[in-house]
Amino acid sequence: MPIIYLSPSTQESNPYITGSGSEEYNMNLLADAMVPYLLSNGIRWSRNTPDMTAAESIRQANKGYYDFYLALHSNASGQGEASPVRGVIAFYYPGSADGERAANIFVDNLRNIYPLPDKVRAQATTTLGEVRQPRFPAVLLELGYHDNWSDAYWIENNMDEIAQNLVLSLTEYFGLPFIYPMEPRSGTVRVNYGTLTLRSYPSTYGTVIANMPNGSTVTVYGQWQGWYVVHYGDLVGYASGDYIQLN
Repeated sequence: MPIIYLSPSTQESNPYITGSGSEEYNMNLLADAMVPYLLSNGIRWSRNTPDMTAAESIRQANKGYYDFYLALHSNASGQGEASPVRGVIAFYYPGSADGERAANIFVDNLRNIYPLPDKVRAQATTTLGEVRQPRFPAVLLELGYHDNWSDAYWIENNMDEIAQNLVLSLTEYFGLPFIYPMEPRSGTVRVNYGTLTLRSYPSTYGTVIANMPNGSTVTVYGQWQGWYVVHYGDLVGYASGDYIQLN
């Protein structure tokens, strides 16, 4: 199953014009809102902390192995206290085919929820460390302008919708079905013989991740066409719901 490095902004000195808090504060709220959707879709993640810098986030990510690096930011025009500038930008590193592909997926989906869809675009850049320096495909999202009243309100009042949209894009990037969250349920594997297979995709063609013996305890976070998204110890995958008894 895929694993991402999630890097919400650490820029605590960038205030929202609405007074709700900083860019760091709001992007961490957005990352929090993404968690139920990441869980229900079997996407694992690691995350920076607010006391880190962007450079420290990159270094931490590069010490591990991830399939994708996603940086969450909001923008500022620098035109004064109240800016007329609006829009969403998905930055990627030029020459990164997967980064560009991901950026375009984010753009396509964000156009469905951002009030001005013609102002959502992808852009290549060599100046942003969070797309230039990670060892794996990366996108930095500027999700509107926090010095514009309308954009700031849009971010603050649509956290869940934006979070869902971003995880939808991640599932499309990884080739997975999008699954809405459910209340996590403890479950027990019930098979008459053999083991229950944990797979990388909700299909008998999915790669086998583990074989779970009868009586194994799992946690179920999502359901799709008879398959459960299952956490089994440190492992995450899909398993047939026919052989899991929910407790």
